[in-house]
Amino acid sequence: MDDRIELFRGDITVLNVDAIVNAANNSLLGGGGVDGAIHRAAGKELLEECRLLNGCATGDAKITKGYNLPAKYVIHTVGPVWSGREEDAQLLKSCYIRSLEIASENGIKTIAFPNISTGVYRYPKDEAAEIAINTVNDFLKNHSIPGKIIFVVFDDENYRIYKNLLNG
Repeated sequence: MDDRIELFRGDITVLNVDAIVNAANNSLLGGGGVDGAIHRAAGKELLEECRLLNGCATGDAKITKGYNLPAKYVIHTVGPVWSGREEDAQLLKSCYIRSLEIASENGIKTIAFPNISTGVYRYPKDEAAEIAINTVNDFLKNHSIPGKIIFVVFDDENYRIYKNLLNG
């Protein structure tokens, strides 16, 4: 496991990092869960900038300023709604890759990821965590930026899953 990867249990909106990743919906105009929390914490300017982006395709990502967040940037990515099809895994993997590519292009040294697609999109938490960790590890093999990646979990179940996978 790459030593640039960390695990944090708590609220992603309070982290003092270069960028946090938002598990957004296709409109990028806010929603429930982590998406709603990020929009509330960032303030109305985030919504105003997101309106200019004309949405985002599933598996893709777009960057905005962080506004009232400690993070300088928010990278919005749209995970798949779990359907059980093989393409779900490819779309989820793409969320992490596109977010990391945008981070690298923008010189972002520290980035925090939530559990993409595991809330209302119902992606199985253990499978999603495995995809997240493996994709990030593969990306870090060929890139020096970001220098630190934090997986942010909010609940006991995700904390246990990530801790086991990262220590295994």
